[in-house]
Amino acid sequence: MGTPADKAKSGQVQGEGDYVAGRRFDKSQREFVQSGQVDEGARQARPEDPAQAAEMEEAERKGKSHSKGEAPGDKKPKPKR
Repeated sequence: MGTPADKAKSGQVQGEGDYVAGRRFDKSQREFVQSGQVDEGARQARPEDPAQAAEMEEAERKGKSHSKGEAPGDKKPKPKR
């Protein structure tokens, strides 16, 4: 079996450090982007009506409210005191 360090060196770490799954995900994402299907996927994800657009915006707002602010625009900066 080995120690966690041995597993990390061999690439067999599972869980949050699952290197095999990470590489598989990265490869599939690269292939998707290179396939030219990104624009079609974006068109299919577009809201069908104003009500659905509002629902999507509310879901995005709720999701961003949980953000720690890693991405620009996730959270507004706190005012300086």
